[in-house]
Amino acid sequence: MIYEDENCLYLRNGNELLEVRPWGTNSLRIRSSKYAHYTERNNALTEPIDGNHAIVSVNENQRKGEITNGNLTAKIDAFKNLSFYNQRGKLLLKGFQRNRIDDMSAGIDTDKVNHFNSALNIDSREFKSNLGGDFELKVRFESDPREKLFGMGQYQQDFLNLKNAKLELAHRNSQASVPFVLSNKGYGMLWNNPAIGDVNFAKNVTEWHSLSTKEMDYWITCGDTPSEIEEQYANVTGKVPMMPDFAMGYWQCKLRYRTQDELLAAAREFKARNLPISVIVIDYFHWPKSGEYMFDKKYWPEPEKMIEELHSLGIKLMVSVWPTVDEESSNYKDMSEKGYLVQTERGVPITMNFLGNNGFVDFTNPDAQDYLWQLLKKNYADKGVDLFWLDEAEPEYTVYDFDNYRYYDGTNLQVGNAYPIGYSKSIYDGQTKDGNENVINLVRCAWAGSQKYGALVWSGDIDSSFQSLRNQLAIGLNMGIAGIPWWTTDIGGFHGGVDDDDHFRELVTRWFEFATFCPVMRMHGDREPHTEPLSNEGGGKMPSGGATEPWAYGERAYDIMKKYMVLRENLKDYIRDQMTNAHEKGTPVIRPLFYNFSDDSHAWDVEDEFLFGNDILIAPVLYEGETKRNVYLPAGTNWVNAFNGGVETGGKTIIVETPIQQIPIYIRQSEFDVLQSAFEVLK
Repeated sequence: MIYEDENCLYLRNGNELLEVRPWGTNSLRIRSSKYAHYTERNNALTEPIDGNHAIVSVNENQRKGEITNGNLTAKIDAFKNLSFYNQRGKLLLKGFQRNRIDDMSAGIDTDKVNHFNSALNIDSREFKSNLGGDFELKVRFESDPREKLFGMGQYQQDFLNLKNAKLELAHRNSQASVPFVLSNKGYGMLWNNPAIGDVNFAKNVTEWHSLSTKEMDYWITCGDTPSEIEEQYANVTGKVPMMPDFAMGYWQCKLRYRTQDELLAAAREFKARNLPISVIVIDYFHWPKSGEYMFDKKYWPEPEKMIEELHSLGIKLMVSVWPTVDEESSNYKDMSEKGYLVQTERGVPITMNFLGNNGFVDFTNPDAQDYLWQLLKKNYADKGVDLFWLDEAEPEYTVYDFDNYRYYDGTNLQVGNAYPIGYSKSIYDGQTKDGNENVINLVRCAWAGSQKYGALVWSGDIDSSFQSLRNQLAIGLNMGIAGIPWWTTDIGGFHGGVDDDDHFRELVTRWFEFATFCPVMRMHGDREPHTEPLSNEGGGKMPSGGATEPWAYGERAYDIMKKYMVLRENLKDYIRDQMTNAHEKGTPVIRPLFYNFSDDSHAWDVEDEFLFGNDILIAPVLYEGETKRNVYLPAGTNWVNAFNGGVETGGKTIIVETPIQQIPIYIRQSEFDVLQSAFEVLK
């Protein structure tokens, strides 16, 4: 039975109740449950929405119905299947259903009988009862083999179009599942369910799969351009704060500055060399024991004095914190007794083994969020620390047995992907209560909605290779489409770089050039050779990687890096405009060419270039020894070469020389006069 109630469309099919509800501009939220009531969890749909008035109609025998909100229409047919159309009647998405047709009086199109009349008995929505209750869920849609799909977050692969890809809906170190997908057919879809599972964008079927859940929940929107879709998505899930000016500059980090003296020596050297630097970072195990959340006084004896000097140099300080709590730390017993740690279904409640047995803070618990912030405030923020690096945010379990962990908010299988949201939210809430309006914190993972809590996501502990660099380009672009506009990566990669190796010096130089045009430009890495630990206790236990400062890679690399650091400073006015768009509209700072040139069909196929804001096109060098590369310039405007001022007509591919000090950079001709002076440093 199909019916209307309070401006929503409903389908009652036995014990299943499906609801289609207007939710934002040109958008609908679809829920289905076999329980008596929906959970009323909004998951990623946390932003207030205007009261949308939909147009709902149901036929006389209640076998068909449709609902229209703005430009988007959903139809339920006589076989309980959903399909979605835009304002021109174009089919955007349709449930995949293969059932035998027994009732030929249902009023179906006889031309389509063979398509639907099937003995396969496959439904578009499949609730399969798990032992003990709740459901394994599969939701299927018809697949268009020609469709192009983008977004979904961070997966370590070098392709942008996700069609024919299968993706795990789960977080791991260097993997962040952000389940929003944008289609070149003119729609976007959010899988509004934080359960562990997978999605398969196969040639024959698209299938979303949750291992354990109480209900189906997804949101769909349509638009004539990618920007329209992206903005409607941001309006319901949230937008980043306005990025503070200092964060638009260069960030210096390494594994790891071991002492206060080492950190200050590096900061002073940057200033002595007249190198622009905005942020310097203290990495992990500056603490005496995991879960203490404080400086180890043996190696960091005067943090207030240290921070005061950094601030006098115009440098902000970021400090790494982990959600791990060592069972021998002073806070473990208290947090464990209060239920502030992640629990295990089997075995002892130790979820990470690294320099001790550790539990993870349960960031789905609001009281645990506040408890941790009070420690960070007392031992860091009140001493002058400006930003936090929220590492291990997946969290990085020693064993990824997702069925073995239970949170305050539910089982890991059902709510696990929301964990990093609570991590970012705990620090964001604390900082905003203390009067910080423009919060930004580095975090290693995210889910849909993390952006509203100042989440600057980085791509995790990746290897140092050109293959990894190619992966990061695809990741950064798909993260932006997935609604996470603040994204960065370890310049040079994290694992395996050797400072004095010529091959690595080429890689880190090319990566540095690419990072100049990322939302945040941040150096980091575990370089070789390592130094020995300072002691066998506290913050001295851990070794340190080799130097990562720009002068560590030889004079040739240093000269190039210095120019790009100055270029980054020169572009701050331009970057500020792009950050304003991200803050106000949810616009990705870096985006594929099709984002601004959706009418150019070839722009949808370009995966090795990107736009840095509206007017700068970057074609990074992604292969070792590459001295020239093809560059496609989108149609609809002329483009100016930033190095020589040459003008090219859009809509064609050209060959560009790429000596080690240059990557292809093109500027819209209409904006060249405004931006020209910023690039003079490269000539």
